[in-house]
Amino acid sequence: MLRRAFLSRLSAAAPLLGVSSPQSPAALAPPAAPARHQQDDWLDQAPDKHRVVFDTWLADKFSGAFGFALNWIKVNKEQYGLTDADLAVVIVARHGTTPFAFSEAMWTKYGKIFADHMATGDKVANPNPSVNRYAARLTENSKQCLRLAVCNVTLRAYVDIISKQTGVAPDEVRSELTSNLIANAHVVPAGIVTVTRAQERGYMLVSIG
Repeated sequence: MLRRAFLSRLSAAAPLLGVSSPQSPAALAPPAAPARHQQDDWLDQAPDKHRVVFDTWLADKFSGAFGFALNWIKVNKEQYGLTDADLAVVIVARHGTTPFAFSEAMWTKYGKIFADHMATGDKVANPNPSVNRYAARLTENSKQCLRLAVCNVTLRAYVDIISKQTGVAPDEVRSELTSNLIANAHVVPAGIVTVTRAQERGYMLVSIG
């Protein structure tokens, strides 16, 4: 009994004496990490020194997101001495901004259909465009460290709309649209999912609208 009492008092005093008690296997286990999925591996085919993802979903807000993305790249290069090999930029084009991921040729052909269905914050003050005024600059910057994540949910919706309005088979419409994406664009299962998956892989989020 004296031995048990002594050991009990010693255990209670251990923290005061700087003696650590053995931890349980559960306490020693590393924190659970997010699950990895093959559909998201393209996010890691990019530098990991500095990563940022811009979430966009309203057509009249896309200019702000694109502008901030370019500023982010410019300042990192000019003020920090970094290069494209150090930077990873993803702009998620979902909901109202998905059509901006298509080439000027697709806008020439389907621009009115795109504009009629693009979600916007204020379509009266900022009417949706009938041309992709970002196509050339997105193409140019895609040669550097910028990539587009194109929402497949919205893509499917446009395929259905265009097919019904033109009489062309959905598979043909989809093939045409995906063959005419801005260079370096990647079709993802859903834009909103990619926003979260990117953060799980070390991308800092900038949400523009």
